[in-house]
Amino acid sequence: MLSRFMHPWRLPVLALAFAVMTPHAMAAIDRPALEDAAQRLGDLPRTHTLLIAVDGETLVARGWRGHSPDDITNIKSLSKTLISALVGAAIARDVIQGVDQPITELLDGRVPRDADPRVQDIEVGHLLSMQAGLERTSGANYGGWVASDDWVGNALSRPFVADPGGRMLYSTGNSHLLSAALTDASGRDTLSLMREWLGTPLDIEIPPWTRDPQGIYFGGNEMGLTPRALLKIGELYRQQGMHDGQRVLPASWIERSWQPRTRSHFNQDDYGYGWFMTELAETPVYYGWGYGGQLLFVVPAHDATLVMTSDPTPPSNGSDYLNRVKTAVADAIEAID
Repeated sequence: MLSRFMHPWRLPVLALAFAVMTPHAMAAIDRPALEDAAQRLGDLPRTHTLLIAVDGETLVARGWRGHSPDDITNIKSLSKTLISALVGAAIARDVIQGVDQPITELLDGRVPRDADPRVQDIEVGHLLSMQAGLERTSGANYGGWVASDDWVGNALSRPFVADPGGRMLYSTGNSHLLSAALTDASGRDTLSLMREWLGTPLDIEIPPWTRDPQGIYFGGNEMGLTPRALLKIGELYRQQGMHDGQRVLPASWIERSWQPRTRSHFNQDDYGYGWFMTELAETPVYYGWGYGGQLLFVVPAHDATLVMTSDPTPPSNGSDYLNRVKTAVADAIEAID
């Protein structure tokens, strides 16, 4: 089953449609306007690096405040986007049955005895879309959660504040449960899976990152990647799961990940499977977002991918800062219109 993902195979209809689109006219790009938008992003107080690619060609590669696009950086919650990609790869390999599979089937005895029986109703897709219904482990609850001696058990023991499949409750514990599920279902740690299923085919380095007390790699925070590696992740999604003629992710997984399933009350944007969705410059935009300004934007309508890394340490102005970034990104999109 694994071998078919290590070699090209016939493109699904959706991927074929993307593959045969007329390439973006590079001559139509307003280079001065693009540089101006890039500089305004760099002038924001937290910015470390910026990469902008159109049709796979990197047009902007800049660093500020002593940082470089080749530096490994803590991508914070942007790592949730990579965990989503890993789940898609696991489903394609039958390691996970699908997004409807109950998470308790995958956690190999990690569910606490005193957990609410409704944890049986939580499905893989609910964790991906932040609709598990459990009290959040993020925000004010984050410190206590990561100080606990069992992150998986702690997350599953929390009270339900919504029904599974209901409103969005952004929680890093959801992504960590997915990391634990991937580990138990495959018999291999999340780092090994990430390296084999994404790192090797994309030719990107994936260093080890933080693990919980049971040795599960943190699913949703503290992962380190270079901006150039993030650009390849974005390009993989822009090209519907293909990289250099090789299928890395199913095109259907990108389509499902970019389907709105709920909405964030933090930024009022739609959310799918590890991706936020919005409209900038009257254009659909899909993005992953990590604390402090770790951002990956994909703009399929303009064949564009943008990576921005920023100071990952507190304080961060959250959605207010994100809105400032979006304004400049919208101008960059208009420059390549």
